[in-house]
Amino acid sequence: MPAADITVTNLRKVYTVPEREAGIAAALRSVVRRRTRQVEAVAGISFAVEPAEVVGFLGPNGAGKTTTLKMLSGLLHPTAGEVQVLGHVPWRREKEYLRRITLVMGQRNQLLWDIPAADSFDLNRAIYAIPLADFRSTLAELTELLDLGPLLRKPVRNLSLGERMKCEIAAALLHRPRVLFLDEPTIGLDVTMQRRIRAFITEYNRRYGATVLLSSHYMADVEALCKRVIVIHRGRLLYDGELAGLIHRFSSHKTITVKLAAGAPSLAGYGEVLLAEDGQVTLRVPQPDSARVTARLLGDLPVSDLTVEDPPIEEVIERVFAEEAISPQPSVATSLPTADS
Repeated sequence: MPAADITVTNLRKVYTVPEREAGIAAALRSVVRRRTRQVEAVAGISFAVEPAEVVGFLGPNGAGKTTTLKMLSGLLHPTAGEVQVLGHVPWRREKEYLRRITLVMGQRNQLLWDIPAADSFDLNRAIYAIPLADFRSTLAELTELLDLGPLLRKPVRNLSLGERMKCEIAAALLHRPRVLFLDEPTIGLDVTMQRRIRAFITEYNRRYGATVLLSSHYMADVEALCKRVIVIHRGRLLYDGELAGLIHRFSSHKTITVKLAAGAPSLAGYGEVLLAEDGQVTLRVPQPDSARVTARLLGDLPVSDLTVEDPPIEEVIERVFAEEAISPQPSVATSLPTADS
């Protein structure tokens, strides 16, 4: 079995933050005696990501996701803990390591604003010392996959947000990195562009066997790309396992939609009625009771169609964050899947 591409052990990051009260007197006092406090952004998390896995990295704002990704990519030094990515310690910033990873942040720019994207691509070729033949081949592939043809000669300032994001992703992948750290790559994009970016990530993973750690607030990104998710909150690990397992563990109910052949009588006795119109009724029932309620509906009523669904993933994630009683470390994590699972 190959070694994990990413191994994180008890990773911790603590910031020292200055604080003072408002007012001139407080400002003068802070010159003599500065008051600070410790903020624990990442609180000892551990996980591993296998080769070619695409893993969702989830959490609310301030959970420590971006801080973790910056440590994994070598932009920040941790306060404590160990990280190995492709056999390298990220914050040593070794050239061989930087050639094999990339970090894409949806809210940060790497393209130069006043020149065409193609010129920024040439600059990246020089930075990464990419042979010209390899550069042209990779750029041709990325241009095809992302439909970049009409954009390459436009100044970046003239591109729409979606067009710029496609060019940002292409610039980050010209050196064909083995590991992709993606921090909100579809933020601010319309639904159509989000789908295109997701399709591209899937295809890049398939072609090159790339390992992807994806942070996103758009659950559609996670559902489309990730079988496994890692959830952190307040810097602590809440869940590590299959996305389906997350839904099963933290959803307390299922939704049953029934279409009746002969109108819609009151179904209040079967569960909580969420919607009833045009002969179709939507019920919310406790998860343990869903099979029994489904059997009753099929036995008691003239059902022409019936579906049983889990609640939306957004609702499940909100429930995860609300679970304050949950253990913060590996006792809640499921076993890590392999790259073949």
